Amino acid sequence: MIQVKEKYIIDEKGKTVNILLTKKDYDRLVEYIEDLEDIAAFDKTKKLKGKNIDWEKIKR
Repeated sequence: MIQVKEKYIIDEKGKTVNILLTKKDYDRLVEYIEDLEDIAAFDKTKKLKGKNIDWEKIKR
């Protein structure tokens, strides 16, 4: 799990309306999400039988 230091922006009613992240934490989260998407695409292809499929097509 990725550890981030977030700051919450709360409105006058006490409801969280925004979250602030450092650029470094944001970049780490985006990279983590992209890695998870790649893993999910790979797992999906392992279940397919028959003809091989181009990796770029799977990623789309």
